[in-house]
Amino acid sequence: MTNSTASLRSSPPPAERTAKQRWLVLAVVSTSLLLCGIDLTVLHAAVPSMSTELHPSSSELLWIVDIYSLTLAALLVTFGTLGDRIGRKRMVLSGFALFGLASAAAGLSSTTSQLIASRVLLGVGAAMIMASTVAIIRVVFTDDRERALAIGVWTAAHSVGATLGPLVGGLLTEQWGWGAAFLVNVPIALIILVVGAYVIPESRNPRPRQWDLASVALSVTGLAGVVYALKQGGEHAGVDTVIVLTAVGGAALLYVFVRRQRRLTEPLLDFGLFSDRRFAAATLCVIGCFGSYVALLFFLTQWLQNVGGFSPVAAGLALMPLAAANAVGATTAPWLSARWGNRWVLTAALGVFALAMLFMALVGDTGAYPLLIAPLVVAGYGAGIVMTLGADSIMSAADPDRSGEAAAIQETSFELGAGLGVAVLGTTLTASYRLAMPDTPGLSESDRDVVKESFSSAEELAEKLEPQAVAQVVDAARVAYDQGFTTVAVFAAIGLTGTAVIAAVLLRPRPADG
Repeated sequence: MTNSTASLRSSPPPAERTAKQRWLVLAVVSTSLLLCGIDLTVLHAAVPSMSTELHPSSSELLWIVDIYSLTLAALLVTFGTLGDRIGRKRMVLSGFALFGLASAAAGLSSTTSQLIASRVLLGVGAAMIMASTVAIIRVVFTDDRERALAIGVWTAAHSVGATLGPLVGGLLTEQWGWGAAFLVNVPIALIILVVGAYVIPESRNPRPRQWDLASVALSVTGLAGVVYALKQGGEHAGVDTVIVLTAVGGAALLYVFVRRQRRLTEPLLDFGLFSDRRFAAATLCVIGCFGSYVALLFFLTQWLQNVGGFSPVAAGLALMPLAAANAVGATTAPWLSARWGNRWVLTAALGVFALAMLFMALVGDTGAYPLLIAPLVVAGYGAGIVMTLGADSIMSAADPDRSGEAAAIQETSFELGAGLGVAVLGTTLTASYRLAMPDTPGLSESDRDVVKESFSSAEELAEKLEPQAVAQVVDAARVAYDQGFTTVAVFAAIGLTGTAVIAAVLLRPRPADG
């Protein structure tokens, strides 16, 4: 343990803590990460029933799903810096309180706008929790081997939560409605808040970095502008002046943000780390892989329910081969890396993930679920390897004295990947669905616009039509949604293949490394 890290301690010193106390702290912070991970995907199985009740547009639906992860990604580094200044325990406990209140607000939402606003607050609360937990672990665990194990458990908790989210959401939705998927967080957050207040030690950085509000505003506003334009373009299957101006404005703000970070002596996000090609490549691997993985969880759950007629619980259970294989991939990744090296194992894992997505596109039939089990296992195994080794490559590429900044970028890359994955591929699905949905004879112009909005809109309209028109509309919507899922799978396969090429080229060792 370095002197600089030791100086971050407040009370009591880690050496005075028993092993039981240390692992209890890990249990609290890991449970909080598990909860944050579950909330990332818990809505996936609940979307059809939620859509029937709240009637969101396709763009609003994408906002409901991924505004959480985008908010989380945009604020992680910000709250990490603020926690260093005001106290990490205070930051984490405040995050628990906000997470519980936002969960209650989300579960009781009666309109789309209320749910979106609640999901934003959930993202803020989760960012406050996640930003300081890794620093708390470093303070509590002074032994290098114990700390490595603790960080491994902490990292796995989030991805396990994200994988379990659809099943948890399906079980709760089927029993008590979609709102229960959020309300269940309230008592859990309260328990963690009480236990955390007792066991988590307070710590601060005696020399915290400057908290730059202008950088925060630039990053959040710029990211929101680009994603908004992307979603609107997909919903309308085209672009207009407002969409173009929003995209250009958002991109310009992000450009100013990057320029500002390069000029500041204490930047909010140190882009100098990306000058190392291995660091940049590993970050791209994590973003591309986790984005595709979370998008697969989301769209496959919708596809199975909307087209295949699966119940929410059945759809969640159908993803369990993916989840189990992901856990096995994460577990065996270090052994594979020791045998063949991060570079080639990452490249191969991304490649097999891409092949699995391509096979799903070729199957293209929810009625043939048994044929999907093998590609789901392959996809989950490959993704588990990439998430583990990608995160390890990010940390190993950075100098030891910059490990804190590298860890912040690592966490941000996971959340940003999740948000952008659903945004980009969701826009692709929406546009493909609209283009594939035929003009059903006998419908008015306004009804034709409704059926092209989303599958749930088409189903809702079909219930009001004459019996002979119902099958025609629903069958056309299912074919269009099938086409949309196929397009998403192909696009994801192309993106993963490109990422595999980047890994093979840029993750080669430095000349000095031999």
